[in-house]
Amino acid sequence: MLGEQLVSAAQRVIVGQRETLELLWTALFAGGHVLLEGVPGVAKTLMASTLARLSGLEFRRVQFTPDMLPSDLTGGVVYEGPGRFSVKKGPIFTQVLLADEVNRAPAKVQSALLECMQEGQVTLGEETYSLPRPFWVLATQNPIEQEGTYALPEAQIDRFLFRIEVQYPTENEEIEIMRRWSRVAYPELPPPLLSAKKLLEYQEEVSRVEVSERLERYMVRLVRVTRTPAEIGLKQWGERIAYGASPRAALALHRASRARAFLMGRQVVLPEDVKAIAPAVLRHRVLLSYVAVAEGIQADTFIQEILKHVPY
Repeated sequence: MLGEQLVSAAQRVIVGQRETLELLWTALFAGGHVLLEGVPGVAKTLMASTLARLSGLEFRRVQFTPDMLPSDLTGGVVYEGPGRFSVKKGPIFTQVLLADEVNRAPAKVQSALLECMQEGQVTLGEETYSLPRPFWVLATQNPIEQEGTYALPEAQIDRFLFRIEVQYPTENEEIEIMRRWSRVAYPELPPPLLSAKKLLEYQEEVSRVEVSERLERYMVRLVRVTRTPAEIGLKQWGERIAYGASPRAALALHRASRARAFLMGRQVVLPEDVKAIAPAVLRHRVLLSYVAVAEGIQADTFIQEILKHVPY
């Protein structure tokens, strides 16, 4: 099974984090960008570089900072003398971009990144340049330090297929991390298992995975009840949800569930595929009210309630 093979290969470098790795591979095969959230030291950067290596894709890491300019990401037109200009392409021209601490960059940089994520292209001067294919953005956020950060626009957050919360390792996993990496400064990455060409072929095969009409209605129903939870008897959530998920959430469920089924070796999507990826698809698209925030409620709690109450 392809999915198991890819996760096992990644775990030669990454200790634990199986669920996160499964979601990352699912997003890559679905062609969707990912927002990774976790405290420093939980291997977010290492996961990104490992998956890029195994995929045979070019990888670049950009550290986002408050003084960053859009040209630091996209590049620009450089003046070389009277009547002479040249185009200097920025680090965005890669196949896997790790946007580290993406919420530290100002609005103009976020806007430039949004065009790249949505359109797969960059405008430099009067010319538009296509980004390499496949093009995959892994953006990270630190949930602890909020000083000197900018809240990501809702329009940009909605462009991420998944928001994945990277958890601390278990005690045994942490012991294994200590034993494995106390002897080396940098991990030796495994050889590639894929290539850009092969990955594009797989993404084309993912698009042909079958989804029944009943399951499509189930996906749409999950998304719609995030806006009106009282319809399924969750009246207590009415004042706790400010805004529900957009129609883009249903598209994300459709794409990601097909990718998961494909990685599991199936040509048809099952309800378990939808339920497995629903939290990662919905948690950043459901906006909690001030009441819920004051009560310390998480979006995942609401999503689990929906999954329990919406019948397939």
